[in-house]
Amino acid sequence: MLKIKIKKQRKRFSSMAEELFCKVVSIIFRCRDCEDRRANIRLTVEMHTTCNPIHKKDLVVRLSDDADPFFLYNLTIGEEDFQSLKNQQGLLVEFSAFPQRFIDLLEQCILEKEKQVPRFLLQLVTSASALDRMPSSLNIIETNPFKHLTHLSLKLLAATDDDIKKYLAACIQNLKVENSSLEERLHRVEEELSNRLSITQQALAQKSKELDKLQNEWTSQTSSLANRHTQEIATERAKALQIQTQYQIQCDQQRKEMETASNRKVQHLESRVFELETANKDLTDRKYKSESCIRELRTKLGGLEEECQKIKQEVISLQRENSVLDTECHEKEKQLNKLKTQTAVLEQEVKDKELVVKQTADVCGSAQEHKKKLEESLEQKQVQIGKLETTVKTLSEELLKANEIIKKLQIDLKKLMEKIKLKNAVTMQQEKLLGDKEQTLQKETLELTKVQQALQQKEAEALKLQEQLDATVQKLEESKQLLKTNENVISWLNKQLNEKKIACLQDTAGRSDMPPSLKSITVSPNLGAIQNALVVRREKFIPEAT
Repeated sequence: MLKIKIKKQRKRFSSMAEELFCKVVSIIFRCRDCEDRRANIRLTVEMHTTCNPIHKKDLVVRLSDDADPFFLYNLTIGEEDFQSLKNQQGLLVEFSAFPQRFIDLLEQCILEKEKQVPRFLLQLVTSASALDRMPSSLNIIETNPFKHLTHLSLKLLAATDDDIKKYLAACIQNLKVENSSLEERLHRVEEELSNRLSITQQALAQKSKELDKLQNEWTSQTSSLANRHTQEIATERAKALQIQTQYQIQCDQQRKEMETASNRKVQHLESRVFELETANKDLTDRKYKSESCIRELRTKLGGLEEECQKIKQEVISLQRENSVLDTECHEKEKQLNKLKTQTAVLEQEVKDKELVVKQTADVCGSAQEHKKKLEESLEQKQVQIGKLETTVKTLSEELLKANEIIKKLQIDLKKLMEKIKLKNAVTMQQEKLLGDKEQTLQKETLELTKVQQALQQKEAEALKLQEQLDATVQKLEESKQLLKTNENVISWLNKQLNEKKIACLQDTAGRSDMPPSLKSITVSPNLGAIQNALVVRREKFIPEAT
């Protein structure tokens, strides 16, 4: 089969057809008995309008292959056909907006073509044999992870022989028109290029003449410049000799000044080093003393901490004993309550002694109420108990039993009170001791912190002084090295200057016989280097000396 390269199809009828879309699209061909294949097919969308006898619009969809001229599928959709298509596929677009929507879907397919998994696909489903003349369906499919959704399905008919002939005739006519237009363009371009060539040749001849003139001018200018440079070199040589003598004088003066300044600096630095060494010795002595003081304070602090722990343990044991005594006191109070009931029975028998029994009951009640204030009111209680004892002695023989019981209770109470007093006194003393020791501990910790801060400050000062010492020593060494290098450079420069003077004298004696052109060429090459070296040394040394 002949492969004819066919370009975009032009409008078939210039006044009646309008081309809306014409691009090469990737389409998947699917047959029942064949495997799926992908091919690049040209898809054109045109709008045909007819005015006679009725105004009518038809949408034409065409599939063609640029490599195969016999591959042709056509579809014409009128307004009535579109209504049936709309009802069948559930489209929501009118016939006027359908072409643009169809083109948008085709553009989406073109954009997704380069991706590995395209979202939009164009699929052409055809029958197995071409002789069936069955319509092929062009489907626009959207793929997602769940299923393939067909947005639009158009049924295209394969073109007959007459249609293919008409299509090929139109293509050939278009190619002939394009060929004639291209030939006309070629003739125009050839004429333009020939005109430009003649113009450029004339310009080239003019430029060559100008170049010859410029070369002649350049040779004359170079000869005049050479003569001028010879004269300038002679004047510069004389100036260089004068500058050399001036620099030598300045160098000698600077050397003397630098030697005096460096000697002064060395003396000053040596005195400074001696002062810093003495200060460093004093600081080291202070450091050792403060370290010994810190060790002693640490040992004291350890002993005090151990004593504090022991005292805390004793306080805990005393608190436990105090709680046991409180329980015993509660039991005794219960016994007292029982005795009160017994005394109430005796009051009925002895009316004369009711006042005394009431007083004892009141005293017991006050003892229960003021349980927490026993430490402060112990002396008052003892006085009251003494009075009660004297009153109880004067009781009758009938109340001897009650008096004996009361006496026993009073003795037990006294013992309890004495124990409580002792425990309270011990606890108070221990609390005082604890408070004193805590205060001493706080003072010692404050002193320790102060001493540590002072030590840190002293160490920082010592480090600073050491750094200053190192810096001064480094500066001393650098200044000594600088002095040595400067002396070497000055001696080397003096030698160089002397050698140059001798060479210049010999050159002047030898060049008296030479022509002036050769005299002007020999210039002292190391003069600029010597001047630069002197300037650099001077600039380096002046900021260091300051």
